Amino acid sequence: MEVTDNEESTLLKVENEEASEGEESDLLSEESMGVDKPDDEDDDLSEDEREAEAEIQRLEEQLSINAFDYNCHVDLIKLLRQEGKLHRLRKARLKMSELFPLTEELWLDWLKDEIGLAENDLDRERVYELFEKAVKDYICPDIWLEYAQYSIGGMGSSGGIEKVRRTFDRGLTEVGLHVLKGTALWEAYREFEIAIMSSLQLAPGQIASREQQELLDAQLERIRSLFTRQLSVPLMDMEATYVEYTEWTEDDVPKVVSESYRRALKKMEGLKGYEDTLLLAEAPKLTEYQTYIDYELKEGDPARVQIIFERALVENCLVPDLWEKYTTYLDRQLKLKDLVLSSHERAVRNCPWTMTLWKNYLLALERHTMDHSVIASTFERSLTAGFIQASDYVEMWQIYLDYLRRRVDFSKESSKELDELRATFSRSLEYLKDIEDRFSGSGDLSCTVMQIWARIEAFHCKNLQKARELWENIMMKGNAKYANMWLEYYNLERCYGKSVHCRKVLHRAVQSTSDYPEHVCEVLLTFERVEGSLEDWDAAVQKTETKLSRVTEQRARAAEKEANQAQLQKGKTEEWRRAKADKATLKKSNKSKHIAEKRKADKDDVFDASELSRKRHCGDGPKGVDSETSKFGPEPHHKAQSNTGPARRKQQVSSEATKTNSEEKWDDGCSVFISNLAFTLQEPEEQMKTVFQTCGGIKEVRPIFSGHGTFRGYCYVQFEDPIAVAEALKMDRQELDGRPMFVSPCIDKKKNQDFKAFKYSSSLEKHKIFISGLSYSCTQQELEELCKPHGTIKAVRLVTNRSGKPKGLAYVEFANEAQASQAVLKLDGTSFQSYTLSVAISNPPRRKPEAASGNPPRATLPAQMHGARGRGRTQLALLPRSLHRQLVSEPKAGNGTTDKEAGGVQSKPMSNADFAQLLRKK
Repeated sequence: MEVTDNEESTLLKVENEEASEGEESDLLSEESMGVDKPDDEDDDLSEDEREAEAEIQRLEEQLSINAFDYNCHVDLIKLLRQEGKLHRLRKARLKMSELFPLTEELWLDWLKDEIGLAENDLDRERVYELFEKAVKDYICPDIWLEYAQYSIGGMGSSGGIEKVRRTFDRGLTEVGLHVLKGTALWEAYREFEIAIMSSLQLAPGQIASREQQELLDAQLERIRSLFTRQLSVPLMDMEATYVEYTEWTEDDVPKVVSESYRRALKKMEGLKGYEDTLLLAEAPKLTEYQTYIDYELKEGDPARVQIIFERALVENCLVPDLWEKYTTYLDRQLKLKDLVLSSHERAVRNCPWTMTLWKNYLLALERHTMDHSVIASTFERSLTAGFIQASDYVEMWQIYLDYLRRRVDFSKESSKELDELRATFSRSLEYLKDIEDRFSGSGDLSCTVMQIWARIEAFHCKNLQKARELWENIMMKGNAKYANMWLEYYNLERCYGKSVHCRKVLHRAVQSTSDYPEHVCEVLLTFERVEGSLEDWDAAVQKTETKLSRVTEQRARAAEKEANQAQLQKGKTEEWRRAKADKATLKKSNKSKHIAEKRKADKDDVFDASELSRKRHCGDGPKGVDSETSKFGPEPHHKAQSNTGPARRKQQVSSEATKTNSEEKWDDGCSVFISNLAFTLQEPEEQMKTVFQTCGGIKEVRPIFSGHGTFRGYCYVQFEDPIAVAEALKMDRQELDGRPMFVSPCIDKKKNQDFKAFKYSSSLEKHKIFISGLSYSCTQQELEELCKPHGTIKAVRLVTNRSGKPKGLAYVEFANEAQASQAVLKLDGTSFQSYTLSVAISNPPRRKPEAASGNPPRATLPAQMHGARGRGRTQLALLPRSLHRQLVSEPKAGNGTTDKEAGGVQSKPMSNADFAQLLRKK
């Protein structure tokens, strides 16, 4: 949007008064902004002011680099307002309003500040101009109400009352149909007229003159008219308005008013469901507004359709489809020049990256016969909008060139408009050449703009020489191998040229075409049948036969080459399959060999155990063993392992007692589980105490070690207070010794089946985007700077593996869905740090529940007592396989069945005779 004369004068005044900024800013901050500065805090405030000034300079420098950083504008305005920098604040607000439509909150803050500083009529006029700018960005009832109330303050001036009434009437035209907020403006207007009525009332006993009575009657009619108009509009709490009207009027309510009120009330009943849905929905409520809009379109009231569109755009101003739908409706239905053009202007200011909005804007400007300078400047603005596709620039040039062609009077040999058209065609070709370089070769590859220019020169200007030059340039840009391009050239010569030129084009086409040569040859032969001589026919037949034979040979060679490649690929596949099969066979043989060696070793162990038993039984045991006590057979299994002496047994009993006592004192509610720690972590217990000491008092740290004494990478931390657990969970994925540390609650999943360890959502998140293709060296700060221009960023998360190394993936959370959609449109396919990004709305795959894996639970053997060194190899061999299988399958009966259903008979201990009988069966 161009800067108006008033804005330029304001900026000039701002620059001239910069010298006195410090004194006036202090006055503003103390008096207007309500900030007190006690004398005993001067030093602290000076330090704060220095920090604020540094931040202001940083924001201004950032805006000098990227003037379209919306969030940076907002932060600068907020900081300048907080510090009371009046002149710089005005300048920052003006610059932002030139680039973006301001929200209702920003406009109300600006208006509030300027109203507080207005001291004379000149200041008041400037505030009026500011209100006029504010009401053009969005249709906001609160701004119109503020505008009307402020205008009441100037009613004492000449024509002030009529100016207030005009402001109220304009506001009612814009927002009087707003179902929720329109009532406030109606009531304010009515109260203003009632106040004027009170000032016209005569004192008791006075007799009104004819003029006074006419004024009183006219004022009564105004109030009655306001009641009548409001009661005919469906608004919230309209029943209270009807009651107020019946109390105010001295006569009965007219039948016309009652009928219009009933119709409006009935209409309100149909709208109430949509309004309730909007009240309950969460912003930006796009789906709910779409449903509401469809309903109003079906009803067909243009004024109501307009107001619901405007309400939806306030909360969805960055949705291009909504703007396109609204402007298209205005173009086709209302066709009001001011309303249509202002809506198009607001659309391109909110969504400047959308080519369709600019295209429709240019067409609307031409449709309403705007000046050529306005259309040309709008087109130039569109070229700086930053479209995301090269084809958008091509289409914009086509729209503008079509407009220029419609301005030319081709009945004249030369004209200013024709010269401008040709100059613009030349400029477009140069511009699109740069676009092809910028977008890596994509753009007007088929030379559409040049084709249109050639047709205009041939049809309108009768300049075939220029048209042929243009087509030669088209063919030189890599299009000579395409049959359709040659046929377009041939059609041009067929329509406006002579047969000799048609024949030349077709002969060149046969020579150069590589995609559909048969079709071109057929066109040439058909042409010679109709217009050629015998010599021409013979030449065409010879040329087409030569071309087709050459094409046949080329296709045969290509097919042979493709077959050879397929055969080679098939051989490689077979070789890979054989190698894989040989590898599997070798692996299977090695496994069988290993099992055989293991069985042999087990037999040797059984033999050694039997030999030892025989020696003990025969009295040949080691010294100190009483042979008399051995005559009853070998010692039991558990006694054979517990030969470490009474001291060892006492130590084992003490350890088990300590472990049992510790388990009894352990509290999961005050504990967290730490995992993904480095196995090489030195002194993990001390490290954990150091890391978590800020969370609260630590009662115990229990690191887990393997049987060899090495740290296993996880531990348990118990705090003295459950509140410390919440603080500890905030340290999840904090880096420790080069790896992300995983912190989770200490919860038994067997007792709590609904516990969810994965803390991130696994469903569609419309306010969050997923970015892939990032550089592994990309930091969180760099990614945040990349996404900041597209909306307010709430969180950035780089995805890493368990070792802490990045995967090139990230999630960025925005304040709302519209900002996330805008980021996807702007960032998808762009290059960042020499990598092409892929950006989409976050929709993670659902995590499969453990029960859905389909793997049956593993059968476990009954717990057995073992010694301090664990279970030995020989004990496995002493257990018969048949008994082993029986013990393994036994727990299956308990998986949802009773013992009776599983077998019907409970198992009992087996005697030596049972073992012997079982072995004979084998």
